[in-house]
Amino acid sequence: MTTMAGLGRLWNSIQTWLFPMLEDELGELDDKHREFVVVCETCAPQTHMDTYRWVGNGCPPNSRLALCKAFIAKAVWDFPTTRDLIDAVRHRPTLRRLCGWETRKDIPSESTFSRAFAVFAEDELPQRIQEALITEQYGDKIAGHISRDGTAIHGREKAAKKAPTPRTQPAEGAEPTRLQRQLQRPLNENLADLPRDCDWGTKKDSKGKKQTWRGFKLHLDAIDGDIPVSWLVTSASLHDSQAAIPLAQMSAARVTRLYDLADAAYDAKEIRQISERLGHVALIDHNPRRGEKREFAPAEVIRYRQRSSAERVNSHLHDNHGGRHVRVRGAVKVAAHLSFGLLVIAAEQLLRLLS
Repeated sequence: MTTMAGLGRLWNSIQTWLFPMLEDELGELDDKHREFVVVCETCAPQTHMDTYRWVGNGCPPNSRLALCKAFIAKAVWDFPTTRDLIDAVRHRPTLRRLCGWETRKDIPSESTFSRAFAVFAEDELPQRIQEALITEQYGDKIAGHISRDGTAIHGREKAAKKAPTPRTQPAEGAEPTRLQRQLQRPLNENLADLPRDCDWGTKKDSKGKKQTWRGFKLHLDAIDGDIPVSWLVTSASLHDSQAAIPLAQMSAARVTRLYDLADAAYDAKEIRQISERLGHVALIDHNPRRGEKREFAPAEVIRYRQRSSAERVNSHLHDNHGGRHVRVRGAVKVAAHLSFGLLVIAAEQLLRLLS
């Protein structure tokens, strides 16, 4: 991994040395090939392969690095299925060799791809690569704003039956709400408490139209420049506000920022408290519920416009990097599938800052 100045040197090296060398060996690279090379060079997945290194017991496994790069390629090209990915690798020599397989016979079977993906998902490999990338680039810098949003993820499995989670404030003497408990707990406990089964979700879109879906929900924090920083996947039915405190805890460990921007779904006392505790200014649209709506001051209105960053990342994920092609089942694999797409977006957006 490299610092932001190092990222500039890396980009210059890719342009002046790596691309010409690859084209001498493989022929002309199209825009997607170049995008794939840039993402892999920026994310450096090879630095996260020690866990999968063969130690001499049994048959040597297929290259986990090549398989990891292949799943990055799946997100770059937005291949709908792993079978489509394998077909592309088999019939496109340039893509195959960029992944790390010299000949078609070197490409493993579909079942090997599936097993490798399951391992990557369980190990949270794409999430770890992205966390390292963001921490390296922003660990000692200030990112002005975090924008937060949740988006529907359509699943391909049967919805679980469960009772809805209450979100109302407790009566005197009642059990504390999830938000109240989250304020008192560390991140790992808060993450463990979130529901992750496939179920039914309902949410209003930007035009106020009710949207219902079966599947999951992606909760996302993005910083200025449309760079995804932290995310998590929950049941579709979980209200956006219930993921805000764990997201805030995750993002605080990766970037230093000044403002937390969110829409009225996040208008809760506890969410404002976590922002204050972390030393941030919370600009959260007021949910009137009962009474008049509080408006932002003129300067806050201008700053609040940055909140669309998370929405743009979600849209980019859906339109270009796998958000509409979730064919795996279970929250762990769904999170890994989406994370490969968000990893691609993070790398692309970081390099756009240099242009």
